[in-house]
Amino acid sequence: MNILDDIKHAYNNATIAEKLIYIILAVFILSLLGDFISNWFALPSNLESFISKPWTILTYGFLHSNFPHVFFNLLFLYYIGNLFLSFFTLKQFLNYFILGTFVGGLFYLVLNPGGYLVGASSGIMAVLVGLATKIPTYEIRLNLIGGVKLWIIALIYILVSIAGLNGLNSGGNIAHLGGALLGFVYTKQLEKGLDIGKILESIINFFTNIFKPKEKSCLKTVYKKKNIKRKPTHKESNENQQKIDSILDKLSKSGYESLNKDEKDFLFKSGNKN
Repeated sequence: MNILDDIKHAYNNATIAEKLIYIILAVFILSLLGDFISNWFALPSNLESFISKPWTILTYGFLHSNFPHVFFNLLFLYYIGNLFLSFFTLKQFLNYFILGTFVGGLFYLVLNPGGYLVGASSGIMAVLVGLATKIPTYEIRLNLIGGVKLWIIALIYILVSIAGLNGLNSGGNIAHLGGALLGFVYTKQLEKGLDIGKILESIINFFTNIFKPKEKSCLKTVYKKKNIKRKPTHKESNENQQKIDSILDKLSKSGYESLNKDEKDFLFKSGNKN
């Protein structure tokens, strides 16, 4: 197998978190070829520019500014994403990530810090905080430190984002907090039996069905009518009528008890046909 076959095989056998990593990495490599990707898919803070490119409220989450940015995001996504899948479903993972990216983008647009926004951090924050809300006391083993509870890790990231609101990456930190809020609310609603991600699933299914080609079945459909009785022939009708007349004549002369079982059954069936 060549390298493309190896990548394809690895992708097909990857978890949904790992597949997302492959996609983000591929987008990053494409972005190195020129500014076209960033110009069309990064989220601008200017509302007028955003209106002309509304898809950027989601696509910015797949872009990264440099190699350290994408490396640390994907490394964190790998560990937290696969742990997340031990407690949530595949669809819920996508819901957390996409909705976290969306809400993070909304926070960025509303507060308008200037510049443009790229990075998967808001989606990852939604996954992290959502998981920490569900299993806060779960311990992650870290080198040189030992076991650290998940809620502590989530809190550290939130506090770092708050502290960075006045820094150079204020826009990114705003988006982080939006993603964190979504993750917390999503898990709390799940605990109440409400999956807010179903809305996203319905939207995706709607557009998928629109563009899905209709399949023509090669099988011939056969319609079968139920309880269709064969119409008796003219000869059969005459014979039946003669038998009915004979039974009725016997009935009028000797009464119902004079009829044998076959005559009673025949008379009953004939009455049900009418």
